[in-house]
Amino acid sequence: MITTIRRRDAVETKGWPDSVHPVLRRVYAGRGVAAHADIDYRLVTLAEPARLGGITRACEMLAEAIHSDQCIVVVGDFDADGATGTAVAVRGLRLLGARNVHYRVPHRQVHGYGLSVALVETLTDPRPDLIVTVDNGIASHAGIDAAKARGIAVLVTDHHLPGASLPAADAIVNPNSPGDTFASKALAGVGVMFCLLIALRSHLRELNWFDKRSVAEPDLRCLLDLVALGTVADLVPLDRNNRVLVAAGLRRIRNGDACAGINALLVVGGRDPARIGASDLGFIVAPRINAAGRLEDMAVGIECLLADDASLARALAEQLSAINAERRHVQAAMTEQADALVARWIATQGQATLPFGLCLFDPEWHPGVVGLVASRLKDRLHRPVIACAPAGEGSDEVRASARSIGGFHVRDALAEVDARHPGLIARFGGHAMAAGMTLRHADLPAFATAFDAVTREHLDEAQLHAVLLSDGELDGADFTFELARALRDGGPWGQGFAEPLFDNEFDLVSWRIVGERHWRMQLRLAGAAEVIESILFNAPDGEQPPTRLRALYQLDIDEWNGRERVRLLIRHIESA
Repeated sequence: MITTIRRRDAVETKGWPDSVHPVLRRVYAGRGVAAHADIDYRLVTLAEPARLGGITRACEMLAEAIHSDQCIVVVGDFDADGATGTAVAVRGLRLLGARNVHYRVPHRQVHGYGLSVALVETLTDPRPDLIVTVDNGIASHAGIDAAKARGIAVLVTDHHLPGASLPAADAIVNPNSPGDTFASKALAGVGVMFCLLIALRSHLRELNWFDKRSVAEPDLRCLLDLVALGTVADLVPLDRNNRVLVAAGLRRIRNGDACAGINALLVVGGRDPARIGASDLGFIVAPRINAAGRLEDMAVGIECLLADDASLARALAEQLSAINAERRHVQAAMTEQADALVARWIATQGQATLPFGLCLFDPEWHPGVVGLVASRLKDRLHRPVIACAPAGEGSDEVRASARSIGGFHVRDALAEVDARHPGLIARFGGHAMAAGMTLRHADLPAFATAFDAVTREHLDEAQLHAVLLSDGELDGADFTFELARALRDGGPWGQGFAEPLFDNEFDLVSWRIVGERHWRMQLRLAGAAEVIESILFNAPDGEQPPTRLRALYQLDIDEWNGRERVRLLIRHIESA
């Protein structure tokens, strides 16, 4: 894979207050933030939840269910967005007066994805009057039909792209539904549920629900730590609306107001809740939640997020951490096998014959981890990758996860394959950058050929070369705690609002290997006297850094044994 560094185009940065560091102004401008008002992340600037399509009917259904003390069963998904969305739904509905709220989450290998027929058949104890889906449901036609046949009302809340037709739910709240006018199409599933709860509170206020019962309206801001976690974990674009949600959640966590489960997950992950950023949610907390749904039962993760007792939350967090350690072991083995499959292909057929859209299968792979394998290979090969595993013992189906690169909408690509080859894919859904599907094992070769053909129609050779965007050079005077803190606190950074990265040419002063595969380096800007501490994680095996190099890096603050120092986190190195 060819990787190049490209600097973002220079953009005018006038009109900013002096309190915003000039480098940070440049970073904002490179991400389309034109004015200081665009980084006003107060909650009052959120997009109006009432603009979500279907939300009026959804509020009416939930208000009636609360008033009539109906049994509400929240059906979530088995990833971190689904887990946090489920916890937000359960906590929020109880705060708003619901007394009979339960949740269920499908088991990946038993029920499949979402509100399936198999899951509906298990909803007997308790039997729901109303099912509320979170982060799923927009593709659950059969499951919703099965629920309706049993006399169960269904309210779908989702954010995934719908198919050619919508399911026969009683109400659907999804910013990506056809004709929906909500300002942010990038809400995660947990964000959709939070917006619904805000709207429901307004609806109940209009019905004098709180006054009639002489109770105070609940402050739903207590849910924002969960909303922030799910939004970051699901890798949805951090548009302005999502940044408002994530920033508010991070403030709660830093101020010590997070739920016991998130605090416990941060502590077992070695992070101080008072000093975290969005990346800590994405790399420390989310994998531990996700691991439960990948290898075991997501109910463990949801119970951790619903726990109010600190000791219980800590015990569940430690259990999730142990599951995550097992997940890392499984993932490492599967990734090694996937690398071997690719290497064997290249050795026998040549690099030039490698599919543009790569589809890999191994009969021993775990279906809960294929998405992570696809993501690793996508990063290494810079092309769309689909990893597949048996759906379960004795099944003739495979479950697959796709990961994509910029410029290639993988969910739309699957829709093209489905349109050209009806019946080849049993079920599919997802986003631009990630998707999932189920198909028969016997159809894998035909699918792999069809997927590669569609990929080649939308990508050319040049797009298979990775381009890393830089925010330009830093001057020698910029390697300071002041700027490092300003950049850290200037986010939240994440998907679609990338962490600030810079590039400079350096002389290598010294280096050594730490932790088996990491390069710890001392670098010096040309003509400067000061040495800058730097580290490159997961460096190439058997290589060493060049004596004169160009590095793409993040300006970071390293904390060790109570001491702080400025450090460069190296993302890419090339000879200068």
